[in-house]
Amino acid sequence: MCCWCSCLECIHNIPPLNLLFLYFSDPALPAGEEGEAVSMASISFPNPVPPATEDAENIRKAVQDGILLAFEDWGVSVDSLIKINRARDMRGWGTDEKALIEILGHRTAAQRAEIAVAYEGLYNETLLDRLHSELSGDFRSAMMLWTMDPAARDAKLAHKALKKKGDRHVWVLIEVACASSPDHLVTVRKAYCAAYSASLEEDVAACPLYKDPLKQASPPFLVRLVSSYRYSGELVDDELAGAEAAELHDAVVARKQPLHGDVVRILSSRSKPQLKATFERFRQEHGKAIDDVLEERRSDQLAAMLKTAVWCLASPEKHFAEKWPISPPMPFFVFQVIRSSIVGLGTDESSLTRAIVSRAEVDMKKVKEEYKVRYRKTVTSDVNGDTSGYYNGILLTLVGPE
Repeated sequence: MCCWCSCLECIHNIPPLNLLFLYFSDPALPAGEEGEAVSMASISFPNPVPPATEDAENIRKAVQDGILLAFEDWGVSVDSLIKINRARDMRGWGTDEKALIEILGHRTAAQRAEIAVAYEGLYNETLLDRLHSELSGDFRSAMMLWTMDPAARDAKLAHKALKKKGDRHVWVLIEVACASSPDHLVTVRKAYCAAYSASLEEDVAACPLYKDPLKQASPPFLVRLVSSYRYSGELVDDELAGAEAAELHDAVVARKQPLHGDVVRILSSRSKPQLKATFERFRQEHGKAIDDVLEERRSDQLAAMLKTAVWCLASPEKHFAEKWPISPPMPFFVFQVIRSSIVGLGTDESSLTRAIVSRAEVDMKKVKEEYKVRYRKTVTSDVNGDTSGYYNGILLTLVGPE
């Protein structure tokens, strides 16, 4: 089964990690908040961090030594062990998953990229290929998503979302476009072009799944979001915030057109600090936050998509922690990200993995705080209740202590 980014075809469509590491920017950071984003990351690191070559060698041992120890316990001779060690067709036997989590789960994106380059140089195979052959199931999906360059990861998630039916897959595109920095979105678009020989915006525009109603707006909502490049500074125009708060109210409340052209223009072009100021003026002048207005219209698919964009732009931690039902024609409620992945019948592992992996280096501390306030439970307790084994281990490593 092809989970998020874990089939061989998907792996081989990813640009070489050494090129991504050399030419692409750092992981997604909220615009203008690089320092804060670092403090809001949830992963921990050893001090000092070992050299990338040493990590690569230890990863190699983790996927091979387990095999040798198992056979040694069975009384196999040293000569046979050496032959087994040289045999490359016995992958997956006795992998030390805990060691893989301990190494990769405690390294930054830049450090993981260096490890991947070192590993390929030492062993003439990619780290992703080796993880794919040694691991399985949800644990494999999580480890591979985490090991990928963040821009390549988001490009792959967007490409997968364009092939899936259902409103929740639109969320992935909105997350990629709105929940990270302008520079990160540019690197995602570069990675997408390198992997698929097409631009992200042209594939979104051509996707038959999103023609109605998301393309009723002029210009198309999703296309404008994924092709935007926002000012990343902190300057705010208070007069503009007041004027555009009035435009949003007129379109969303008076006209009941959540994806009116004015709304699309404002949300796809303004900086995040400017949008926060606009949303605050909306609340002050109309007595209710714009997301609360949209929540009252939860049966409206367009309003649901707009609320997702508003949250990803202004308060991504709310989106990644929150649950929110949309459109009644669906046979069951669709909730957002971490909470939605856990509540209800069964666990949506792909969404849970995506949320934790993508926010661990960005704002997972904020997500955990928001989650605790809203549900009086911790992310850790809910992840523990719905996952197990090494999959649980990597998720909790990325969530960090609570």
